Amino acid sequence: RLIAGGLPTERLVAQVLVGKYADHCPLYRQSQILARQGITIDRATLAFWVGYAAAEIKPLWRLMREELLRSTKLFVDETTAPVLDPGRGRTKTGYFWVLARDDRPWRGRAPPAVVYSYAPGRGSEHAIALLQGYTGVLQTDAYAAYGKLADPKRVGGLVTLAYCWAHWRRQWFDIAKSPPAPIAAEVLQRIAELYRIEAEIRGEEAEERHAIRQKKSKPLITALKSWLEETLRQVPSSSPTAQAIRYGFNQWDGLLCFLDDGRIEIDSNTVERSMRPIALNRKNALFAGSDEGAENWAMLASLIETCKLHRINPNAYLTDVLTRLVNNWPNRRLAELLPWAWNPEAS
Repeated sequence: RLIAGGLPTERLVAQVLVGKYADHCPLYRQSQILARQGITIDRATLAFWVGYAAAEIKPLWRLMREELLRSTKLFVDETTAPVLDPGRGRTKTGYFWVLARDDRPWRGRAPPAVVYSYAPGRGSEHAIALLQGYTGVLQTDAYAAYGKLADPKRVGGLVTLAYCWAHWRRQWFDIAKSPPAPIAAEVLQRIAELYRIEAEIRGEEAEERHAIRQKKSKPLITALKSWLEETLRQVPSSSPTAQAIRYGFNQWDGLLCFLDDGRIEIDSNTVERSMRPIALNRKNALFAGSDEGAENWAMLASLIETCKLHRINPNAYLTDVLTRLVNNWPNRRLAELLPWAWNPEAS
C-alpha cells in the first residue's frame, strides 16, 4: 500500500489527487463531501496522502523534466504561487515555472508535455537553474530573466529566444478599448492577417510553414515596421501608442524568429494555456500550506496536465502508476510509466 498499514487504496488516493489538481476541489471541501457520506477523514489526513503520493511520483517528474530539457524547442513561463508563511500570519509569494512542449503544429514527433517547478522567487537565477544545460529555442514573453540565457558566453551554449506576438497584440487591444484609436485598430488588423496565415499552415511540415511565412508573412511584417516607424515620428513620445511601438521594436529580433524556423510558433499561447489549471487551483485553494506543499502541487500537476494532453484519464493513470511504484517497479523501466508511454496492460 501507498499508505503503509493504512486503509486507503491507491484508487482512493488517486481520486483525491485528481479532485484537487484536475478538478480544483481543495482538500477541505473533499473532506466535507466525504463527511456527507458518513466518512470522516479530516483535511490533514488527506494532505498526508497527497504528500506520500508526491514522494512516489517524484522520480517520474524528474524524468519528464530531463526529457523536456533535451528538446530542440520549449515554451517557458511563470506565475505566482501563494504559500503559507508560518509564524508571520500571512502568505509569501513563490512562483511556478512552467516548461511546455507541443510539436504537433509542425508534425514533430516528440510527445507533448508540461512540467511545473516551484521556486521561492522570480529572479534570473531561478530561470538559469530551471534551464541549466538546455540549448535550443525558447518561446517566451520578453521577461528580462530569460535574457541571460541568450548570452553567447553562457556555459554550455546559448539559447535562442523567440518572443510572443500575443503579448504585443494585447497592448494594442488595451489601447483600442478607448476609441477613437485608428492606429491601434490598424495594427490589430495587420497582426490578424499574420494569424490568419498561421491558421492555414497549422499542422503542416516545418519546411512548408517556413516557406509560406517567407512568402506571405515576411512582406507583411516588413510593411508593418515601416509604417510604425513613420507613425512613431508623428505621435507624442509619451503616448500609449508610442510606448507600444517602442515595446515591439525593442523585442523585434525575437518577434521575427518564427519567420526563419517553421518549428516556432507565432506566440507562446501553448504555455499560457498550461498556466490556467494553476490559476484555477490557486483561486479555489488560495495558497499552498508550505514550500513542500507547493513542490508537491507542481509535481502532481505536471503528470495530470500531461495526461490531459494525451487524452488519458488521470484517475486511471495515477491509480495504476501508484500501484506499480509502491510494488517496487524497477527504476530502469520508469520511462514506461510516463503518460505518453503508459500501457495499463503492461506487466
